[in-house]
Amino acid sequence: METAAYTVDREEFFRTLVEKSDSGALRGDYSKADAQYVVEQEWHAYTPEQHALWRRLYERQARLVPGRACQEFITSLATLDAADGIPQFERTSDALEKATGWRLVAVPGLVPDHTFFEHLAARRFPVTVWLREPHEFDYIVEPDVFHDFFGHVPLLFNPIVADHLQQYGLGGLKALKLGGLKNLARLYWYTIEFGLIQSPQGLRAYGAGILSSGGEIEYCLTSQNPRRIAFDAERVMRTLYKIDSYQETYFVIRDFQQLFDETAPDFTPLYSRLSHEEGLPANTLLPGEVNIATDQ
Repeated sequence: METAAYTVDREEFFRTLVEKSDSGALRGDYSKADAQYVVEQEWHAYTPEQHALWRRLYERQARLVPGRACQEFITSLATLDAADGIPQFERTSDALEKATGWRLVAVPGLVPDHTFFEHLAARRFPVTVWLREPHEFDYIVEPDVFHDFFGHVPLLFNPIVADHLQQYGLGGLKALKLGGLKNLARLYWYTIEFGLIQSPQGLRAYGAGILSSGGEIEYCLTSQNPRRIAFDAERVMRTLYKIDSYQETYFVIRDFQQLFDETAPDFTPLYSRLSHEEGLPANTLLPGEVNIATDQ
């Protein structure tokens, strides 16, 4: 039975949905979610049409990632055997747990920040169970199972990324108490969702929002419009972002070790300092910053 505290938390979460959706409601079915917003995947309930749509999405993205995605992503994706239909989370979790100690948990869709951080801190990655409709093939407002699985899961097999995400979860629980959530959210957005990495072959994408997109995976590397700036944690945490367009700025890490190292320190004094500063517009290029050239 739900506790009173849990009920209040859930009611508060649903009251914030109007900020996330024009209709004020999210797509997922939350009626069967437990206290951690975990549900059964119910894999056998997916229809042949949904599996066919997954195959179309997968085929499109698989054609785009060579030469655009980082090699770590491409290598892991090839081992997942997920091209023929919506994957079974339990099967992937078994392989993932052996590799980096992570497991996937099925969720109805977006979950409260505190719950999301708790899952990451325990090395559990939430994956949405529902799949977009055919008319949403090229664009979807909320993350669906294709975005979560195709975009995020392959890099969970990388030990450094896996450790970074766990530390991010622990840091998120702390940020909630320190008023640093908006700053930490910007860090996640510009790295795990929309990050670029410098490779021996040139700039490559590692952010899930890019890797699961049919258009931005090309745009982020070839367009002359966005800024591409060397990663600096404080700079990233000052930068605003937009959710309804391609990014105006991408931040570039040298390697995943840099991402881990620069986000490992205690952010308490940084949150305090940033609380007195205005956020930077998404298209800002500060004096002294270099707009990194793309090789595409």
